[in-house]
Amino acid sequence: MTEHADREGRPVGRRVILGILGLGAVAVPVGGRLQDVTDGLLATVSSKDPTGLTGLLPGGGGFRFYSVADSIPHRSSADYRLTVNGLVDRPATYTLEELKAMPRTRLVRDVQCVTGWRVPQTPFAGVRLSHLLETAGVKPEARALHLTCFDGVYTESLTLEQARRPDMLVAYEMQDKPVTAAHGGPVRLYAAPMYFYKSAKWLAGITVTDRVIPGYWEPRGYDIDAWVGRSNGRDDDSTG
Repeated sequence: MTEHADREGRPVGRRVILGILGLGAVAVPVGGRLQDVTDGLLATVSSKDPTGLTGLLPGGGGFRFYSVADSIPHRSSADYRLTVNGLVDRPATYTLEELKAMPRTRLVRDVQCVTGWRVPQTPFAGVRLSHLLETAGVKPEARALHLTCFDGVYTESLTLEQARRPDMLVAYEMQDKPVTAAHGGPVRLYAAPMYFYKSAKWLAGITVTDRVIPGYWEPRGYDIDAWVGRSNGRDDDSTG
């Protein structure tokens, strides 16, 4: 998920924000475990902040938190399921362990947000989206993918041509660790060449369709084709 949320909630006070900043200052020296706690706290507070100010605070590894849901959803590794359906010959539902048993791909690319911040050379690992589509058997009339998330709010889209690129991942690792709930885990999309709003958090469903169904942000003015440096009126360097 991504970008500025139009949500309602209770204001976040100055003490809370200063406290989060204090945690962030010690998280890196202490280690990754505390950083995960800090990430989760920041994401939860951000989801209750109608001002959007907490979205300006840096999270773990230079990331900032955005959500369009009212809270951070959670699925355990045991409870997680990903459904692939629509215009396919072999619809399927996968557990996390089943995804991990498939051929693994690791990509290291810059992450670029359409609001301007960038996290360079970020590792993601998981299953190529193209592998899931090949396994499902895409029907001839298919043209696009509609992606849904278990926050119950966010959706995204890709054309079939985009989805079959080798740099589109269904990712279960980020920065060489399991994807945390705050970062969209246990499984999220990673659309490496696109602005980060295309990399849907908390991925739950991949539906193959006969046309592009615009995602959450597209009716709100964001480009459907979100190539870094070539869309949304920005001229950022392409990711690589």
